[in-house]
Amino acid sequence: MNKKIIAIAILAGSAFASVAHAASGTINFTGNVTAATCTIDTASKDQTVALGTVGTTDFPTAGATSGNGKISMVLSACPAGATQASVSFGGPADANNGNLLKLSSAATATGVAIALFENDGVTAIPLGKPSATHTLTPAADTTLTYFAKYQSTAATVGEGTADAAADFTILYN
Repeated sequence: MNKKIIAIAILAGSAFASVAHAASGTINFTGNVTAATCTIDTASKDQTVALGTVGTTDFPTAGATSGNGKISMVLSACPAGATQASVSFGGPADANNGNLLKLSSAATATGVAIALFENDGVTAIPLGKPSATHTLTPAADTTLTYFAKYQSTAATVGEGTADAAADFTILYN
């Protein structure tokens, strides 16, 4: 008799048990397909930007910058639909500051990386993030200008070669 009562109690209790369901949602994808993009001037595609020779004493604290190299990208033959563009710089991130470009493995300087800046030379562009947008002129060339500087990532900077390589992507709005 006790076994029947226990079985009935279990059966009755299971009727009130709630069922857990996995959460669900919707992912919406957006974008545009364009007939063409701007043409990047040949000299703009692969550049060597000289940051010069700087002293270790030019970096009195972590975060100090020195050296200054100009990056110019000339865009031409932009289609009428492309009205604005920005640039995203990519490459290996520095271990101490992920917003900065890591020096190449052949570089021997320590405690320093490459920082990228807008055309004002002051506003930093974090690695992998888009720059400010620039208005494109379909009937004329548009020059996008940026700057690169050494930036210390440690309290002490060690001397040596300080080379790096970045790739870039032009983003159209």
